[in-house]
Formats: sequence, C-alpha cells, structure tokens
Amino acid sequence: MKKSLLWCAVALFSFSTVAVTPQPFLNTQVQFNQNQQQADILVILVPENITDLNVAKWGKATRSQINRAIEVAEFTGKSGTKLEVVAPIGLDFGRVLLLGVGDPAELSRAKAEELGATMSAHVNATKAKKVQVNSQLISDTALNTTISAALAHGMELRNYRFDRFKSKPKPRPEQQYSLQVADVKATEARYQQLHALAQGVFTARELANLPGSSGYPEVFANYAREVLEPLGVKVTILMPEQVKALGMGSLYGVSQGSANKSYLLIAHWQGAAGEPIALVGKGNSYDTGGYNLKTSSSSIIRMHTDKAGAAAVVGAVQALAGQKAAVNVVAVAPLSINLISRDALLPGDVVTAGDGSTIEVGNTDAEGRLILADGIWYAREHLNARVIVDIATLTGSKVGALGTAYSAVFTQDSNIEQTLRQAGEQVQERIWPLPLTGYGDVTKSRIADRINTGSPGAQAGALFLQHFAADTPWAHIDMAGDSFSATAKGIHPEGSNGYGVRLLTEWVQLYQQQAK
Repeated sequence: MKKSLLWCAVALFSFSTVAVTPQPFLNTQVQFNQNQQQADILVILVPENITDLNVAKWGKATRSQINRAIEVAEFTGKSGTKLEVVAPIGLDFGRVLLLGVGDPAELSRAKAEELGATMSAHVNATKAKKVQVNSQLISDTALNTTISAALAHGMELRNYRFDRFKSKPKPRPEQQYSLQVADVKATEARYQQLHALAQGVFTARELANLPGSSGYPEVFANYAREVLEPLGVKVTILMPEQVKALGMGSLYGVSQGSANKSYLLIAHWQGAAGEPIALVGKGNSYDTGGYNLKTSSSSIIRMHTDKAGAAAVVGAVQALAGQKAAVNVVAVAPLSINLISRDALLPGDVVTAGDGSTIEVGNTDAEGRLILADGIWYAREHLNARVIVDIATLTGSKVGALGTAYSAVFTQDSNIEQTLRQAGEQVQERIWPLPLTGYGDVTKSRIADRINTGSPGAQAGALFLQHFAADTPWAHIDMAGDSFSATAKGIHPEGSNGYGVRLLTEWVQLYQQQAK
C-alpha cells in the first residue's frame, strides 16, 4: 500500500495542470511622432530647474496655472519627481503629469527606464487609456532619442503581469502611448532594440514564474523552442535518454527520482562567424532539496524560481536574436527537477559527469552545481565555446555575503570580470567579484574525484564548477536572491523579475566588441 501511494505522489509530477504555451505579455501600444496627439493624460518630461514652463501652443491661462502649481508644490524637475495637475485650464487633457528628468546629460539609461516605470505606475492608477508624452524640453536630439526610447522600455518592463493561473485576471494596462520626440526614425530604431530586450525579459519572467508541476524540464524546453525558433534560433533538445547516453550522469542523477527526467536545451543564435560565446544557466525547475529536504516553508514555496538561471540565458538569446545582433551566442540550459522518491539520489551516492569526473553527492540540495557541471562541460566539449559564463541561483552564502544589491561573480579572467561589471552598471544588474584563490581543494572527496559541498559555500560552488570549464575562459555568476521581487518596485513587477537577461545581453555585445 505504501509503495502504491508513493508512486501516485511521484506520478503527479508527470503532467502540467495548465497548458503552458507562449502568450502576449502586454496590451500597451507605443508609437513615436513629432506632433501632439489627443489623449487622456499629458506627460511632460521636465529638466531640472526650469523656472518658467512654457510648452508650445499653451495659452497664457494654462501656462499661469501650471507654473503656479510648480511654485506651490516646489517642484524642481529633479529626476524621479512628479507633479500632477488635474483638469488643466485651456487643454483637452484631463490631467497633466510633470515628470522630472534632472539634468538630461547626466540621466543614465537605467534612470530613464526607472522614470518610465514611475510613469507607468502613475498612469495605471488612473483610468487613462491614451497617454501623450512630450519630450520637447529635452532640446538635445541625441539625448531626446535615448531618453524617450528608454522611457518606453521602462514602461513596458513595469507593465508585465504573470496571470495565466488567475481564473479572473485583473485587466492588464491597455494604454496607447504616443511619444512626441525630436527624431522619430532614430527613436523608433532604438526602441525596437529595447523592445526585443523586453521580450527576452518577459520570457525569463514567465519561465521562472511557472510552478514546479507546470514548468518541469520538458515543458521548459518546448516553451523555449516555441519562442526562439521563429526568430531564427537553432534549438536542440536532448531528451533524458540522450543525456544519459552522453554520460552526463551528474545532470541525469538530479532528476532520477522524478517521473520527469533531466533535459538539456541548446539554443544557438549565429549572428556572426567564429566560435560561440556560451551562456549556461541553471534550470532546476523545482527544488525540494531531495533527501536533504528543505525545511523552511517560506523558502520552499519559491523553489520554482530555481530555474531562473536557465530562464535568463534563454531570454538573453531571444533578445539578441530579436535585435539581429552580430554575435555568435549559444544558451545551454541543463534542466532538472529535484524530488524525493525510491529512485532519488541519496546523500553519499556517486555520479559520473560528462567529462568522466566522479562526484560524491555530499548534499542532494547542492544540485545546482551538479547540473551546471554537465552544462559547462557540454558547452566546452561539444560546442567549442570560446568563453563560458554560467549563471545560477546557487548558494545562500552569496546572499549572506552580498545581499541582493549585487550578484557575485567568480572568475580569474580580468577581461570577463571587467566587461561583466561594465554591463551590470549599464543596466543596473550589478555584480561584485568574490575570490577563487586561497581556499585550497575544498571540493576534494574521500571516495570520488570531487564532492558537491564545501565551505565557504559560494566559493565551494564556484571552485567545483571551475573544474568543468577546464582551460576555457570562464566566469560564474551567483545570483541567489536577485531574481525575485517580493513587491513591485521600479521596472520590476512582483514575482520573478528576469534578472540576468539584460546583464547577459549587454555583456555579450560588449565582449564581442572588445574581441574585435
């Protein structure tokens, strides 16, 4: 009787409770023009310390009312500040929102995107359906272009919703945004690049948000294929039997206790010649901890987000393909689900990785490095990657060291570190280097070549993974704690936020440029 009940429990994980297929993420529309359009709300981008706000075609009464409101509210145009005037005199708009941009020359891309999110949150609190954004007070054409495109990008990122499991989902924002800009063609071109990036972020959010029984390896792989192939990305999916036949026992072992075995997803965008840049993402679709069971209910309920690394590399390749980027990049996503059954890995078991290394499983809850080991090896051995960056929600000790303001990067390649840090600053997905040297052979096992535990935890995880990169230039990003937003803030809605997509997309292009 006990045996049959256990089998029924395991079998529950062999199907999805909801059909999981790609769906539109936004109902908002964006267009750029040089003329003011009729709308419910007018948003004016206001540089700092403008003492007399005078917008073209405003009458004396309108100008007087707006400037009086500015004076009373002590609105300075400092970046991020806002002032709303309801029922403005002499205008057909129901509301005028003044949005401070500070000094346009000092406004970073990330800050402009945050302004877009601020605008979006404000508009969503009204009943406005048509939104007119006026940027004419930013007189420099180049700045006008970059700020306006980034503003639209930030609005889109904030407006994402994960609602596929709601029986009665809250209506998504359906506004039409019309941005009055100095150079329509240039702004539209820049926006389309950012819009492709947003689509990659949305895919990553969607994949990471999927519950464990709805986003297991097969579903994840097929979802990625549906999204990527129409963009010209070559997608290869290695089934569990192929994973096992290739000797990737480290990856296969993590899911051996589940009815849904491990997969390996390879997504290749070949926008340039030469050897590919490889992005390897941890795709553990749900993590119970295995027999080293997670005991905290507050942490285990979020373990569907343990696939955020794989979601990030898929999203980055989608973004680069959507941008038609001149890069040769491949995403490798080892996909697993870490469950308990009569067939699951036991603490102390030994598995053999694709490179032939034997690994003692010191802790079944340190499964991320087990699946990444074979993913990194596959990128090196079968894809001949010229550089490998892996990304994962790997260790709690990373959160203890850096919190969530930074992700940790481990590498002995100064160029990779420098370009990753530069990319992270650009998109505000910051990284901070932690050392690899000085810890000895902390992953040495008594009974096998290596053990998947060690102290300190973040360093032990990185040192374990470094072995499988061998001589290939490599970096490991530990983003534990960074990929989930408990509340909506800035460009991120509540839930999985797509962390890593913007970082990796920016980094791949930066690294490619420096390699020329």
